[in-house]
Amino acid sequence: MKDAKLMKLSRAHLAKEEEHESTQDEEEDNNELGPNAHISLLDQHSKLKQEAQARIETVREKQLKEEEKILESVAEKKALMGVAELAKGVEYTDPITTGWRPPRYIIERSEEKHNKLRKKLNIFVEGEDLPPPIKTFKEMKFPKVLLHALKRRGIITPTPIQIQGIPAVLTGRDIIGIAFTGSGKTLVFALPLIMFCLEQEKRLPFVKGEGPYGLIVCPSRELARQTIEVMEYFVKVLEAGGYPVLRYTLCIGGMSVKEQLETIKRGTHILVATPGRLMDMLDKKMVNLDICRYLCLDEADRMIDMGFEEDVRTIFSYFKGQRQTLLFSATMPKKIQNFARSALVKPVTVNVGRAGAASMNVIQEVEYVKQEEKMIRILECLQKTAPPQFRAGDKDVLVATDVASKGLDFADVQHVINFDMPDDIENYVHRIGRTGRCGKTGIATTFINKVCEESLLLDLKHLLIEAKQKVPPFLAALQSENEQYLDMGGEIGCSYCGGLGHRITDCPKLEAMQSKQAQNIGRKDYLASGAADW
Repeated sequence: MKDAKLMKLSRAHLAKEEEHESTQDEEEDNNELGPNAHISLLDQHSKLKQEAQARIETVREKQLKEEEKILESVAEKKALMGVAELAKGVEYTDPITTGWRPPRYIIERSEEKHNKLRKKLNIFVEGEDLPPPIKTFKEMKFPKVLLHALKRRGIITPTPIQIQGIPAVLTGRDIIGIAFTGSGKTLVFALPLIMFCLEQEKRLPFVKGEGPYGLIVCPSRELARQTIEVMEYFVKVLEAGGYPVLRYTLCIGGMSVKEQLETIKRGTHILVATPGRLMDMLDKKMVNLDICRYLCLDEADRMIDMGFEEDVRTIFSYFKGQRQTLLFSATMPKKIQNFARSALVKPVTVNVGRAGAASMNVIQEVEYVKQEEKMIRILECLQKTAPPQFRAGDKDVLVATDVASKGLDFADVQHVINFDMPDDIENYVHRIGRTGRCGKTGIATTFINKVCEESLLLDLKHLLIEAKQKVPPFLAALQSENEQYLDMGGEIGCSYCGGLGHRITDCPKLEAMQSKQAQNIGRKDYLASGAADW
């Protein structure tokens, strides 16, 4: 009995020792396999993925903060408002009221239906109390004579920017209009202005020396001439249809001031001008903006980029009351939009596609061509399309500088050739926008080589991807930090210039601007030291 008990205790002790050894062996095995040996591979993968995502979020947040600081440091500190208004603290809180209202059945449509139409047409709109989009010129309540005039020009239905933009302007709202070149932005500000002027003339006819009621400012003489031609066409059509006579004036350099002054003295409803000539005439009191209530800045961002910002601010100071302000462009980076909002009252931002995007009606072909081979290649490229015969019909090739890309409209340009890649991607978008206008398809051929800056080529690469165009292998091979940022789930592009191939931390346009400012500061310091006295 005693032996049996000892044997039982011995077996129990042996079992304990075996269990202890087994535990030790298991621990040793675990130590060899690692601390996560008891966790499944799937769970380990999930944990590692979460940790990696957390690190990416931290990097992205850090980069965003850094970019916000850079944008803040270069943001305009002065509002885009008149000097007198700023000094007096004048602030308008409500938009100008007009007598125009959309048809009742359109007003009664739900916002859901309006949004469905906007989504279908790729219209992005921001602002308070958004006016409804309207699909026909007839529903916009334009006179029959104007509708016939539009049809004679081949304009049957409004374009997306017109569908949302024209109702916004007719209701008196300030707007920022952004759409690709050739999308019909001119009619968005031209047709409502003509209707407003007709209303004013019917109520109380303009007398000598009065006016303008509406002012359109363009960055170049060529664009100003083109705009006045549009105004002239519709004004003459209305006059022939028995409507009151509206007078218009073109104020640009290179023309006789005396002739311009004579038309202004007769009383003018619409004034189309370039900043330089307008500033000169305002300064010399040849023209006043006492009753002007409508201001449009065409190619607004180009005007600010070209150094007309102070001129625009000064022009604002000549207004005697609230004005309806309209800003239009094909490329308008966020920094310009935010800056411009200081001059607007409850603005409506109408954006057809991304600001700075290329027209989808343009087939973009990019070719790698050595500098010495360009002349031979351009002769081959000219064979891609039949000659359009420009204006007079005796020329079929137009050679132009960037001035021709600032909103100018040449009918039936089928092919644009960029002999040299422009200095920035905005100019590229404007250049190729001379073709593919009014719903037609066009071709743009661009020559590039090693002379081009890599940052510009990266912008071009991503612009082609966005427009669903063919990306040649030499562009596809280029990689940027911006693409790594995209892999982290960030937004594409530079918040300063709108280029898609880089971030604001690597923006060549910003770098050039800062370099220019530094040179100016250095020059001021040099002159202030008395070095120029002798």
